[in-house]
Amino acid sequence: MRRLMIGLGVTAAVAGLLATGQPVPAEPAAPPQAPSRAFPEAPAEYAGQRIQWQPCFPPGQPLPPGLPPGSERLECGELTAPRDWHHPAGGEDVTIAVTRLSPASGPAGRALFTNPGGPGGAGVEMPLAMLVQNRTRVLENFDIYGIDVRGTGLSSTVSCGPQEATSALDARDRSPQSIRAQLALTEEFAADCRQHSGELGRYVTTEQTVADLDLLRRVEQREKVNWYGVSGGTWLGAYYATYFPETVDKFVLDSNAQFTGSWQEVFGWQPLAFERRWREDLRPWLAAHDDVYGLGATPDAVQKTVDELRAELKRNPLPNPEGAPLDHNAFDSMLLWTMYSKQAFPSLGDALAGLRGGTVPQREDAVRTMARANAMALPMRPTPVADGQDPVLDSQTATMFSIRCNDTRFRGRPGDLVWNSELQGRLFPTYGYNTIFQPCAYWDRPDVELREPTGEGVPPVLMLQSENDPATAVEGARIANRDFAGSRMVTVADEGDHGVYAAGNACVDDVVESYLVDGVVPARDVTCQGVGLPEPRQARTAAAKPAGLLDVLADLADTLG
Repeated sequence: MRRLMIGLGVTAAVAGLLATGQPVPAEPAAPPQAPSRAFPEAPAEYAGQRIQWQPCFPPGQPLPPGLPPGSERLECGELTAPRDWHHPAGGEDVTIAVTRLSPASGPAGRALFTNPGGPGGAGVEMPLAMLVQNRTRVLENFDIYGIDVRGTGLSSTVSCGPQEATSALDARDRSPQSIRAQLALTEEFAADCRQHSGELGRYVTTEQTVADLDLLRRVEQREKVNWYGVSGGTWLGAYYATYFPETVDKFVLDSNAQFTGSWQEVFGWQPLAFERRWREDLRPWLAAHDDVYGLGATPDAVQKTVDELRAELKRNPLPNPEGAPLDHNAFDSMLLWTMYSKQAFPSLGDALAGLRGGTVPQREDAVRTMARANAMALPMRPTPVADGQDPVLDSQTATMFSIRCNDTRFRGRPGDLVWNSELQGRLFPTYGYNTIFQPCAYWDRPDVELREPTGEGVPPVLMLQSENDPATAVEGARIANRDFAGSRMVTVADEGDHGVYAAGNACVDDVVESYLVDGVVPARDVTCQGVGLPEPRQARTAAAKPAGLLDVLADLADTLG
């Protein structure tokens, strides 16, 4: 059996934990591009191929533990695409890994392409996540496709190579020596990605990726496709619709990147958004449950405890049986990773209590929680990865930066990273100082000019957005909603989860499935009420509110390895 890999599990964290700073003033916009064909006609050898679908799991053998009935229907395959869609004849090829989950009975469904974010998140497990969440109406009406986009996962991959340990670095240390070391690391990382990715790295772009997606549509003989994308998948979906508007049926964009802007603008919102999630949701929740976790009865007291724990881990990192020692950077990763889903709040509370002075078993549990979070979510700088280890993490990191840095120009100079990260840190200390790590400032960028996503000529798309989303800020989503003609946005009030469809909110789910299945486009923007925060130690119990698709992807990462 071909092993399925989800890489980071919570693939949105690939994007979320490596942010750019607020953009410096942009250069004048390029004139609109003529609506001509974006790419030459694909040679018949590509358009005429057929995917040799095979069961992903060996027939007649038990499924991996934890997978629901129906998982045996998941099919695996691959297709071949040109490395350069602008010159498809006679050049190098890439392989794109795909999966497909068809309805249990009846005829084949409509095509629903999915993407878990990133950019560059490996997505072949997305159909299984839909199955786990038992979204019956979608499962009964669609062939659900999972895709490892070019550069990542089981497809042709790029790489940034093994990275040296960086535990001594701390973005909050603003001494000249520390600043020089962090800038040198950033420049070296960009050079490593260029060296290890080779020529393919220059063709890992949104433009090339949407052409791969449209090839999948043609190979599968579909006139139109539907879309469900989360986080960076909203960017990819908006651009697919821009390049191939005639193939668009119903597109759901969940937890929106500011796809009408640049990647620098998209990630520029994150220091504010993480700070808001921390101050308005997570920190008060920990304080409200001081009787359970003992971290402090007020938000300020919780902050003091967290700062003390971080300082102690900086002085004395904890042994990690699965990798590098767990230090202040791993601690930061755990805090940020937790903010993506309220279902992780109780686990964080337990971990912080264990680190502060719990029993030996509680402390061991805390180490496991921090190690898992650190593995699921990229830290704020290159992770020590031994040569030949964790290829999915490596390929997703390299794909993310290739797309970000190739797609849109970085505004400003490397020297601007110092004062900008200082400003971000003072305003938003939970994450802001880490914006000094900006490989795009040193990137050898190819000549890429993306079409502007305006929504003109595209059927109405449906956007979903929680108000306190830490990774894709509501401010950026509102700009995209305003600038993408015909879009409708569902805002989830008093909610901060990243990924809001299939996460237990009936209002959201009803709007999405009426749109996807029945073709009902909301007449105007919609507001749904959030479902509230969990009780302490409620996560992963029968009483817990349902986890979201991205939480399920994290579990699948553990199940499938």
